Amino acid sequence: MATVKSKGKATEKEHQDCCMHCELPEIRLRQFDTGLNPHRESLIRSIEKKWANQTVLHYHFLDNPAQWRGSSRQKDAVRRAFAEWKGLGIGLEFEEVQDAEEAELRIGFEQGSGSWSYVGRDNVVHAVDPAERTMNFGWDLTTPYGADTALHEIGHAIGFPHEHQNPNSGIKWNEAKVIEHFSGAPNFWTPDKIQWNILRKLNAGEVEGSRWDKDSIMHYQFDSGLIIEPPTYRTNPLIPAAGLSQSDIDEVRKFYPAVTTRIPQLRPFESQLVSIEPGEQLDFKIEPRWSGRYTIQTFGKLDTVMVLFEERNGEPRYIAGDDDSGRDYNAKIKERLTSGRTYYLRVRLYYSQSQGAGAVMMW
Repeated sequence: MATVKSKGKATEKEHQDCCMHCELPEIRLRQFDTGLNPHRESLIRSIEKKWANQTVLHYHFLDNPAQWRGSSRQKDAVRRAFAEWKGLGIGLEFEEVQDAEEAELRIGFEQGSGSWSYVGRDNVVHAVDPAERTMNFGWDLTTPYGADTALHEIGHAIGFPHEHQNPNSGIKWNEAKVIEHFSGAPNFWTPDKIQWNILRKLNAGEVEGSRWDKDSIMHYQFDSGLIIEPPTYRTNPLIPAAGLSQSDIDEVRKFYPAVTTRIPQLRPFESQLVSIEPGEQLDFKIEPRWSGRYTIQTFGKLDTVMVLFEERNGEPRYIAGDDDSGRDYNAKIKERLTSGRTYYLRVRLYYSQSQGAGAVMMW
């Protein structure tokens, strides 16, 4: 996670906070059938935790139990971090809500339990209880390090993993020193937690061949001696620059581009071609003339994630989704749609076995 070089002598508390690191909930990679094309798997891995673009992510501050409650200053720091990500002109929206049941992201401020977040769509797949946190902040967010902590955890929430685990980084760890360092104060991590958050290399597909960015907001800082390769960090600490790096900005804009085009209509029994590149997304508006139960399905040899939203009070709200990636069937949603209401279908492509060989239809 990025931090800043102090312009003066840091207090003992600030120094301790800068040694604390984010810890991710342990969610194992889903398993695919043996023999799956490695290129196909790589594309799926790089995209599977990303949200459909134009999703409105609702966040809620959990005030109960009392130890999860944050002060107004801490909550404002998180609000500023959401605004900074949104200020990049991305297609995601962030909205604070007062009801935990309306929120995909539920935030606590329990001190001493670390800072962490589920990654991307894991927030709705693995944390379905509205009384359950999906993100926690375990130290002060009003310091420069704390501001970067807020950006870092939101980076996880929108689908980005830890950068120091990028298999293209070339990092070779002094594993014994890493375990000794993180087993002690202030982290007190178990060897398994150290393996999951630091030593483990990401599946190559999860980073889609991206180059290592030592200044990414998703990178930890490391004391000297914990890294053997690159050799400069044997005797020097690795301290990322403050704030979002240019690579962070480029990546988030690639997956969540600003929306400028008109949305086409998807009507019953009219097929629409799916002719896009891996990672790209198609959007459709649905305005049913008759109420009833409809089927929406992709056709062709495609891996896609398909998500249906209903417009409520001018805002798209999630209804249903299907992810057919890595399997030999097509994404399908069956839902009752109501005449006079507006719906939006988002289709993001993971992989196509042949260019332009796909379609989506509703009936």
